[in-house]
Amino acid sequence: MNGLGFLLLAAGFLTGAYSTALDIESTNWALFVPAALAAVAGVFMIKRQASGVATSESVLTANRTELSESLRSIVSNLDELIDAGSKVPNEELRNEIDQRLRDDLRRFADARESLVHLYSLQIYADIMSEFAAGERYVNRVWSASADGYEREARTYLERAVKQFREAIKQLDAVAG
Repeated sequence: MNGLGFLLLAAGFLTGAYSTALDIESTNWALFVPAALAAVAGVFMIKRQASGVATSESVLTANRTELSESLRSIVSNLDELIDAGSKVPNEELRNEIDQRLRDDLRRFADARESLVHLYSLQIYADIMSEFAAGERYVNRVWSASADGYEREARTYLERAVKQFREAIKQLDAVAG
């Protein structure tokens, strides 16, 4: 069904473009309107298929696990960086962030849409607000480390872990 949707979209678009290019002065509406309708039908089919996949029980179950595990891993890795303190030199902090956090940040971001289907749009907004703030703080730590501002990097490391802990708290409250 998804392949047919893409075929209708492409055929409709190309036929519609062709119908408008035949004559500079006028449009062949008898060709353009069915082509536009075919393209719209293709978009509808693609969106419907994507929605069905996004709300399937297997995807929601897998993403529920991904959301929780990735947040916990982020907090664990941030705690390790904080505990390491001066053992991790400021110039190495950004490399540590890249190695320890980027995969988990990506995993969470890839699974985040399931929050809406699992819980609600408001829960999604609340958890994503905490996650986004934590991610911004991690990016600020990375930048401060790159620029040589060690105290600022350490300060925002602490703030980042607080934001991610709050996201876990909210996720646990609705999941539990």
